[in-house]
Amino acid sequence: MNKRSLILAMMFSSLFGGIVAVVGFSIISPKETIIQSTSGEANPVSLTNYVFDSADFIVPDGLNFVFAAKNATNSVVHIRTTYQNGMRANSPFNDFFKDYFGERYERRGGESRGAGSGVVISPDGFIVTNNHVVENADEIEVVLNDNRSYQAKVVGVDENTDLAVLKVDENNLVPIRYGDSDQINIGEWVLAIGNPYEFRSTVTAGIISAKGRNINILNGNYKIESFIQTDAAVNPGNSGGALVNLRGELIGINTAIASPSGAFAGYSFAVPVSLVKKVVSDLVEYGTVQRALLGISIYDVNAQVAEQNNLSVLKGIYVNGVMEGKAADRAGIERGDVIVAIDDKAVNNVAQLQEQVAVKRPGDEVEVKFIRDGREKFVIAKLRNEEGTLDIVELASEYRIEGATFADVSDELKEQLAIDGGVQVTELGDGKWRDVRMKEGFIITGIDNEKINSIRDLEIYFNRTRTDGILIEGVYPDGSKAHYGLGL
Repeated sequence: MNKRSLILAMMFSSLFGGIVAVVGFSIISPKETIIQSTSGEANPVSLTNYVFDSADFIVPDGLNFVFAAKNATNSVVHIRTTYQNGMRANSPFNDFFKDYFGERYERRGGESRGAGSGVVISPDGFIVTNNHVVENADEIEVVLNDNRSYQAKVVGVDENTDLAVLKVDENNLVPIRYGDSDQINIGEWVLAIGNPYEFRSTVTAGIISAKGRNINILNGNYKIESFIQTDAAVNPGNSGGALVNLRGELIGINTAIASPSGAFAGYSFAVPVSLVKKVVSDLVEYGTVQRALLGISIYDVNAQVAEQNNLSVLKGIYVNGVMEGKAADRAGIERGDVIVAIDDKAVNNVAQLQEQVAVKRPGDEVEVKFIRDGREKFVIAKLRNEEGTLDIVELASEYRIEGATFADVSDELKEQLAIDGGVQVTELGDGKWRDVRMKEGFIITGIDNEKINSIRDLEIYFNRTRTDGILIEGVYPDGSKAHYGLGL
């Protein structure tokens, strides 16, 4: 090879090597994708819409746990609960699928304490957690990741999904971003963030192991179990914490683990965010969850069911009965039909169907795809509430206990007496309340130094098990204040 050819060969080799290096670097180096906000709004948990920073949400491509952890950790809180008289919450979990709220720590006399996690969902202090984390608690303390601490009030609870909404008096919290649990895939990486064993802001990683899991642990007449199953390590104290995707977006609320010992043994379960958003919105707006029902009795299709009923499919939901006058009946669904999709989303088991219906409200319509006599059919069903109507169910406006009836105080009376709230005695029959010489019209504003602003507050207070007396304070419509001691 002459000198000129050698020089040209070396130049070509250098140029080719440079191109390879640039291309290779572009393949293996971290890239960034700009995710534009689709709405410019944060989580619609109440009638107010909270606006995120207008800056673009920049997400690195690839396996970036650091980004996800940084974007979610400040929205996960530590929850401490106090129980008088050693009272323990009634756990909804059986002996195998343990709740991992953790044992009450630090007993002092008749007092016991507990711990769990929660997730900030709005800047003005709304927090979602598990019902079993705060159930029957006398005091609830929320500690932020930056160590700020607040006393929290219960806005509402739902034992059917094991969710609860708390409220703290603050306007500058960091809310988590909602993700889309319908779009997550089995095998996708996720992070669990919470406070196991009092280790604050712990982050663990795993993958989505399964979706639509029913593990039969919840109470309630209309319990909804369609859990996301993961292998991210969670332990006592993680309950109510966040399960997030690699964008740091909330896709579930960690709720339970499969463990014979109570410690992590490989599987954990989270309520999907699609259901969390619906329950939170209902509790904030209405104080109670709006149940939308098809009005059918159902069970999963398998090989045995298919053979017994001469079905042409091996998966889906077999309709074993249709309630007269309810949504399915009015839409034309019949016993023997096999439901395979709701609103074009495949439902392969009862848990998946329940989740798709549970995110709706009475009056909403769903498209139901089903198999009848080997043929696909579609109908539109207008969902109804427990009473079979299309109405929104209001929170109870009265509360009765031991001969006394209570109602929320009118806005007019609150303004007249300069009080934030309270419950008024509207009727007194025979019983302890009359025995202490309380009179009708009395407005309860506090019990044992705990504020009572509504019927919901009173109901939560008396749902706790108590063995001793209580001190009731309040005011009459004429402005005169009074205190009463009531034995329980």
